[in-house]
Amino acid sequence: MALTRRALATGALTLGLAAAIAAGPTLPAAAQDDDTLTIAYNVSIPSWDPTVGPSAVNPTIQGIYRSVFDQFIGQSPALAIEPGILTEWGFTDDNTKIRMVVRDGVTWHNGDPLTAEDVVWSLERAGTAETGNPIQFVWSKVGNFAIDGNVITADVLEYEPTLFKWMAFLTGYVLPKAYYEEVGPEGFAEKPIGSGPYMVDEFQQNAFVRLKANADYWGGAPAYETVIIKFVPDATSRVAEVESGASDVAFDMPYEEFDRLKEKDGLSGVTTPVSDIAMIFLNDVGPMLDENVRKAAAMSVPKDLLIDRLLSGYGVPISTLQTPEYDAYDASIEVPYDVEQAKALLAKSGFGPDNPVKFTIQTTRGFKPKDYEMIQAIVGAWRRIGIEADIEVYEIAKHYELRAADTLAPAAFYNWGNAIGDPATSTGFAMFGPSPHSVWDGQELIEAIIPLWGEADEAKRIEGWKAIDKMIADNAYVIPLLQYVQPIIYADTVKVTPNVSGAVMPSLMEPAS
Repeated sequence: MALTRRALATGALTLGLAAAIAAGPTLPAAAQDDDTLTIAYNVSIPSWDPTVGPSAVNPTIQGIYRSVFDQFIGQSPALAIEPGILTEWGFTDDNTKIRMVVRDGVTWHNGDPLTAEDVVWSLERAGTAETGNPIQFVWSKVGNFAIDGNVITADVLEYEPTLFKWMAFLTGYVLPKAYYEEVGPEGFAEKPIGSGPYMVDEFQQNAFVRLKANADYWGGAPAYETVIIKFVPDATSRVAEVESGASDVAFDMPYEEFDRLKEKDGLSGVTTPVSDIAMIFLNDVGPMLDENVRKAAAMSVPKDLLIDRLLSGYGVPISTLQTPEYDAYDASIEVPYDVEQAKALLAKSGFGPDNPVKFTIQTTRGFKPKDYEMIQAIVGAWRRIGIEADIEVYEIAKHYELRAADTLAPAAFYNWGNAIGDPATSTGFAMFGPSPHSVWDGQELIEAIIPLWGEADEAKRIEGWKAIDKMIADNAYVIPLLQYVQPIIYADTVKVTPNVSGAVMPSLMEPAS
């Protein structure tokens, strides 16, 4: 049976999913009209609570979460901060209190009004360690909330300069107090409700989620009545999905496939530099305790070659965890590509091609374009200088589990997202040992970072983070690789607005005129 752009073979898995799911739940048949949009997504939703668990900080999932739930503060596709559920927010002049105003007229998907009480409950819950919010150490810095109509005030228990930025970022979602307390965590997971542009209609773990438009959405009803998001972790299968017409939109496929598909009749493509970066975490265990090994590993990665040969030129090489768009980007910080110096450093520690240093490097495969192939190439470059690394493939969810437990391998590939561009959310949380998102526990780095968490002088804070970035680069505590350029392929019947955060959102898509 031939597949059309808007139809799936009844009772069978699509061509694209066949490679990804050998057996599983039956996918819904897509409506054969312009009211339905089908997207092949590269990751599944592990939980419908966007505020708890390690996966809550997965940047890729946020596009789905933002379709169902609203954040305290909004963000445009160009990353500009804008009103969300809060229409006003800020610190008092002495930074001892915060004041927020809740938007009027917002309703939950069950018809109940969204109130200031929901906002306070969501913030208090996020700041309570027992709830498992991975950003709890930010949310817990305000308390003693008071409500006067739609106005909320609270005490600053510890000054956090990025507090309101986080309200537009990971885990910064408003949840329905009364409904959540009525149904409990399990009931909420089975039937989640938010206040976002789409409502969850049906969900099958690791297979798909079907969303229905929220006609009463405060920001205006979305363009598509129905959205089907199919979870297709295999990149080849996502290519097949969009090429066969089984999906209208697919993203994060190999760039050579993007270049091929965008020229096909009926398809279009767009690439956008996004706020995700490719990096290799270095865990302070085993051989990574040797600075010569770390530095040699960092300076022997041929970043330009990776971008040119594997990513078809789509990517920006970086030497810190900041991209050119971030607040603390410093172009003067550079880790040179120097194979001979790398060999000399390894020789100082007694290593070389005849006596290689050995460790494991972990990576995803197909989650990001050419992720596995990049690590293969890096391992090949390392082998030539005296580093023998065994590749271990894992799913992205496993990465979060291992990182939270500080049990990553000595080296681990990851894509780090920082949609708000603040150095605290890139360098800070990735490299501050006590953070659940870091695996480098060096005391010198911890002590250097601590004063910046509460620095009220913004210029001094940013310069402080630049100094931290230089310290990290000089000591090779992490290996930044590149800023991603996100490839999206879509049917000519769809108009796609790219999102610089990298979050692929159906609310940013509409039928092409």
